[in-house]
Amino acid sequence: MALRLDKYLTELGAGTRSEVKKQIKAGLVTVNGAVAKKPEQKVDETGDEVCLRGERLLYTAFEYYLFHKPAGCVSATQDNMHRTVMDYLSDTARGDLFPVGRLDLDTEGLLLITNDGALAHALLSPSRHVAKTYYARVQGVVDETDVNLFKNGVDIGEEKLTRPADLVILGCKADVSEITLTITEGKFHQVKRMFEAVGKKVLYLKRISMGPLVLPEDLAPGAYRKLTAEELAALKNEQPKRNED
Repeated sequence: MALRLDKYLTELGAGTRSEVKKQIKAGLVTVNGAVAKKPEQKVDETGDEVCLRGERLLYTAFEYYLFHKPAGCVSATQDNMHRTVMDYLSDTARGDLFPVGRLDLDTEGLLLITNDGALAHALLSPSRHVAKTYYARVQGVVDETDVNLFKNGVDIGEEKLTRPADLVILGCKADVSEITLTITEGKFHQVKRMFEAVGKKVLYLKRISMGPLVLPEDLAPGAYRKLTAEELAALKNEQPKRNED
């Protein structure tokens, strides 16, 4: 597949479209050893050797980022009222990245950001039942009755009960319970609605894992990093299972 040279450079994070055009004009970019002269020059991302300031750039079709979503930003690529999760990614100029799934405006935690549509579909497919674990602080005393109810499915006002969920009680102080909850579906406001169904209110919610991905303790809200080779392999190892359901 052939791309415009300026698009190729921006997708690899070499700068904005106007910045890479200046780099090309300054003679800082070579294609197969020859100095590039025009930003519209076509390059083959797999066959051509493109260098910036003498350093070869290797094109990757897909990028994968693990992002710690802070409260107050929306899980979208564009929004007219709030900052989006994409506004935090400062070292990539790709225009095709998107968050895999959504977290509520006031919910923190792990989000995968990528441009790999097939992988995103596999992770979000209802038939896949990918596990997602949340840490929450809940107003009220969460007890074993709730644990058993969640294990058997909760009526949140839909046609069917929720799928079995694993509720773990971490402790309770001043009528506020700390818990983790693992669910295998992603209904609208599901965690909050499950606790509302048993007369309790979620005060704070944070997703700490999704499938094989775990939110690192040292990744601050608003920070992100590329997936490690091990994390990416763990995600892709699930791909052959897509047709089992």
